[in-house]
Amino acid sequence: QVQLVESGGGVVQAGKSLRLSCQVSGNSAINSCLGWFRQAPGKEREGVATIQGSGSTDYADTVKGRLTIAKDNAKNTLYLQMNNMKPEDTAMYYCAAEGRTPVAYEWVGSRCGAFGYWGQGTQVTVS
Repeated sequence: QVQLVESGGGVVQAGKSLRLSCQVSGNSAINSCLGWFRQAPGKEREGVATIQGSGSTDYADTVKGRLTIAKDNAKNTLYLQMNNMKPEDTAMYYCAAEGRTPVAYEWVGSRCGAFGYWGQGTQVTVS
């Protein structure tokens, strides 16, 4: 069973930085495709960034150059470094792992398959 637990969200001023973390456990999930997604109030879920087991990454055009996805296999942790943050980055951020489940979601901007395992989310607010 794959489990994902996000942390690091909060309120930050525009132009500042924030780093999200996701503790990954179960089924060697740290070696699979992992990703960050977000959903703002009244909007659909959108892909932010994904990272393959090889380390190859994909990013949404809106975050390229500002957000960086990375992982530490030894710590079973996925990260999202967010720099020069903007009010439009305000959303609930979710960590996800690839897998075919009834709640699987595919992001066309990623070379990964469907993401079927999800964390509970962490709120990011940019003022």
